[in-house]
Amino acid sequence: MQIERLDKILTGSGLYTRSQARAAILSGAVTVDGEPIRRPERKISRESAVTAQGQAVDTDEFVYYMMNKPAGYICATEDGAYPAVTALLPTHLRRRGLFPVGRLDADVTGLLLLTDDGVFAHRVTAPRSEIPKTYALAADGPLESAHAALLAAGVTMADGTAYRPARLEIDSADPCRGLVTVTEGKFHEVKNLIAACGRRVTAMERLSIGALTLDRSLAAGNWKKLTCEDVKSCFA
Repeated sequence: MQIERLDKILTGSGLYTRSQARAAILSGAVTVDGEPIRRPERKISRESAVTAQGQAVDTDEFVYYMMNKPAGYICATEDGAYPAVTALLPTHLRRRGLFPVGRLDADVTGLLLLTDDGVFAHRVTAPRSEIPKTYALAADGPLESAHAALLAAGVTMADGTAYRPARLEIDSADPCRGLVTVTEGKFHEVKNLIAACGRRVTAMERLSIGALTLDRSLAAGNWKKLTCEDVKSCFA
């Protein structure tokens, strides 16, 4: 059982600065398991039920969120050309220091993970983890079985960049559309694989990471907190 100072847990939630957390505790506005606590240094379990001014406090050491990323946002904490996806988050989550796990280009939409857990982020994005990530895409020309075979064999670009074998599933109703699954996640990997087929990606959406799939009930730009099982499914 992990024990931490109450003021540290309250500050870590992003709801308050350290001084604000201390003031809230001293005022009697913070309860732990229903009991008002007025000592900022009081150590409590992260499993305790904490409220501040009647609002439930997230006591988790790390948090994990899914966002349905809209177009026109960059997967960085800040960028000059485009607004950052973190700008879509409420203040307390930005204050926690959430950051995007990996990158999606500004024009790419769909499943994006945000967290404050660096170990988790590294494990999801590290090529050696070989976590499959699936994208739905539209191309500027029909995709063919020869293209699927090319990707399945592994592609080496003219500049020497080598990509692991990937899977291309062509939409039977519209050959200009398909699904691409990669396990590496190199910069512009999917777009470069389609370029190797002599086609250009005109639209792309990430659908899944491991066994975790995009929640279609999330409108573009919206987010939800992931459960422990959701987090584990990234590695399934």
